[in-house]
Order: sequence, then structure tokens, then C-alpha cells
Amino acid sequence: MIDKILNYLEENKDQHVKELCEYLSIPSISSIPAHDNDIMEAARFTHKAFEAIGLTSEIIETDGHPLVYAQSEQLPDRKTLLFYGHYDVQPVDPIELWESPPFEPRIENEIIYARGGSDDKGQLYTHIKALEAYVKLGVDVPVNVKFIIEGEEEAGGEEIYKFTESNPEKLACDAVIVSDTSLYNEETPAICYSLKGLAYMQIDVKGPGMDLHSGSFGGTVQNPGNVICEIISRLKDGSGRVQIPGFYDSVLELDDAEKASFESLNYSDEVLCKDTGASGPFGEEGFTTLERMWGRPTLDVNGLWSGYSGEGAKTIVPATAGAKVSMRLVPNQNPEQIAELFSKFVEKITPDGVEVKVSYLHGAQAVMVPRDSEMMQAGMKAMELGFGSKPVFIREGGSIPIVGTFQDCLKAPVLLLGYGLPNDNIHSPNEKFHLRNYFDGIKTTAYLLKLAGE
Repeated sequence: MIDKILNYLEENKDQHVKELCEYLSIPSISSIPAHDNDIMEAARFTHKAFEAIGLTSEIIETDGHPLVYAQSEQLPDRKTLLFYGHYDVQPVDPIELWESPPFEPRIENEIIYARGGSDDKGQLYTHIKALEAYVKLGVDVPVNVKFIIEGEEEAGGEEIYKFTESNPEKLACDAVIVSDTSLYNEETPAICYSLKGLAYMQIDVKGPGMDLHSGSFGGTVQNPGNVICEIISRLKDGSGRVQIPGFYDSVLELDDAEKASFESLNYSDEVLCKDTGASGPFGEEGFTTLERMWGRPTLDVNGLWSGYSGEGAKTIVPATAGAKVSMRLVPNQNPEQIAELFSKFVEKITPDGVEVKVSYLHGAQAVMVPRDSEMMQAGMKAMELGFGSKPVFIREGGSIPIVGTFQDCLKAPVLLLGYGLPNDNIHSPNEKFHLRNYFDGIKTTAYLLKLAGE
């Protein structure tokens, strides 16, 4: 049976790439209202892809962007897998750094370059093509399948959470499959067992009632541009350790087995610099790069603004300044609590002469999934068969907020089965997805359907 499926996948590689390129051509940027029509086009494309393989599918209108739900016939004597993904993508700025248009997929050296290639259209489409092979060949799918695909993941939307909380019976399953993570590297497949949480903040500083002439009023009132720099400089010390009181109090420390596992991966600072373009490593003292990346909480400025930044000079004392700051959290840290600690600290260190407003924009709980579950073992075996080598366990520094909601509402184990690479430039110019990973990901899902049924 599986040989027939593998032959089908081999014979249809070109068609599967063509379809993915069509999907990637849709500029479904969820955070920009001008792309709302493109969002709907991507939802329809996803819906039609499900219908084409015989699933019952529906586009679910929400107060935000639509969800796409699909399912096979639900047979009572079979296990049920729920697949999650998102059809929306990040904005493309800075557009001038793209080597080709972000929504005109380019294939070079067996790599497809396009926004959404790895995050997440390419990854979620592997599941559709794997299921297609069973359906087209008339091979019995040994499990029930369900899909819930959202269009707001990149915009921090709430609709998927509200839907999951309100429809636990519709989404009821024995396991949730999430493919929005990555392999360890090009040679080593991996399964992620822990995701960081998130507390995302905004700081707004207001000084004088208007921009002032810096010659007439400089040195007489607080400059919000200087103040925001002072605030940011006090959030961490010179070694990268966060200075907010209580920030580390509830951190779940890495155990010796995890540290040994990380060490065995032989991740080097040379690899870090190659992947990031940085001139050298930096971070909290006393921890290796992988420990900082996967197992320690972080604080980073994501955006900073004040005054004049155009060409030439404009001599002003700006009236306002601001910053966006994200904190990636580890298991046991509570996003709301961390946000409160952050707000109190910023208010405390803000000097007199300005008004400061701290806003908690959104957050997510960190996730830790068991490494010894039956579903995890099925996933490990499927990936070994699909990619041709034994996968390793890794953590992930990013966040997928819906995973925690799935665990809480559906009471089902989550398998983080990602097919991208850490250097796929997700959220950056020239996002890419290796065609080998696309094809091997389809095979892995095909094996997973078989193994889960067993």
C-alpha cells in the first residue's frame, strides 16, 4: 500500500509544486486591511483544495478573517487526527531586499522563494497532498481526519481561539498535528517538544505638546527620544540578563538530560553567525547558545520610533517616542504576570517630565509536550521514514499560541511536526522552502496517517 502511495507522490511532484506556487502567489497578508480580498482568495483556495480530495469543507465567517474547516467521514471505530495550519502570511517589508517579487514564486537550486513558502502555506499543503495520494489511489485512510486552517495567525487574531473554545465537539480528536516549526538543520530532521510563550508590549512616551525647535527649547524640557532610549537601556544589563524584578522567578530550568541533549547537537557559534549574518554571539551569561535560544526567556525591542528620520536634518525636540518589545517566555512563566511586572518596572524607571503609557498587546503561554507519548513515537517513526534519517528532539524559540488552547480545550496531545528550516527567512525578505523538504514532508504525513492508524 505505502509503495503505491510513494510512487504516486514521485510521479506527481511537478504538479504538487505547480499547485503550491499558485497558493503562494496569493498575497494573503492578514495584518494589512488592503489585502482582505486576498485573504478571502486564499481561504477559497484552501477550501477548494479540500473539496478536491473528497473532504467536506466549509469557509467559516468570523468577526475577523475566515476559518476553513474540513473533515473526512468520521468513522466511530477509528482514531481522529486534527491538522492545524494558517493560510495568512507576514508583510513583505522591506520590499527592496527581496531578490524577486515575494508573491511571484521563484525556484532556484531546488528551493522555492516566496512569502509563505515555509510559514505556513508550504507546510500545511504537505498534509493535503499526502491525503490526496490515498484518495486518488482508492487506498483506505486508516484514521479520521479533520483540518482547521486560520487566516489571522500572523496578525495575532482571536477568532481561532474563540472558535476552539466554543466548538470542542466539532474539533474533538485523538491528537492535533501542527506543522509550523522546523527541522534541526538540512541533514537532521527533528520534532519540537516545547515552544516559548510571549508577552508583547508597547511603550508610548509623551513629552511637550508639539515638536519643538531644538535650538530654542533643547535642554529645557525632557526629550521623549532620549527618554525611550533610557528606558530601553535599563531593561537588560550588559550581558543580556533582564533587569525586571521577578522576571525569572517562575522559570522552569533545563534539566541535565536536556542540557546533554542540546550539547550532543554540536551547534556552533559559526553556524549561528552563518544563519543570522551576525558578527558574533550575544546573550545571557552562563548558558550556551542553544540553551538561550530554546530554554531561556528573552526580551527584545521589535520597533523603535521618535522624531525625524527622513533624509537630511530637522532640528527638533520630538513630542513623542515609542517602542514595541516582545518577551519570549519559557514554561511556568505567566504572560499576564510578566506583562504586569514589565509595566510596573517601566513606570518606575521613567523620569519626571514625560507621560508614559505601557500597553500589553497580546501574549501566549509556553508549551511543553510529552516526549514519550504514542503519538510522538508515531511522529518520530514517520519522520524517519519520510526524511531517511532518525530525527532528534528540539525546542523552539518561537511561539504558536493556539497550541496551548488546543491542549486546554480538546484535551488531546499535540504533535509539532515541522518541515521547514531554521534559516528559511520566515518573517524576513527572501523567505524560502526547500523542495526536498516539501516532498519529504508529504511522504512523512503519508506515513503518519498509516502509523497513527496502527
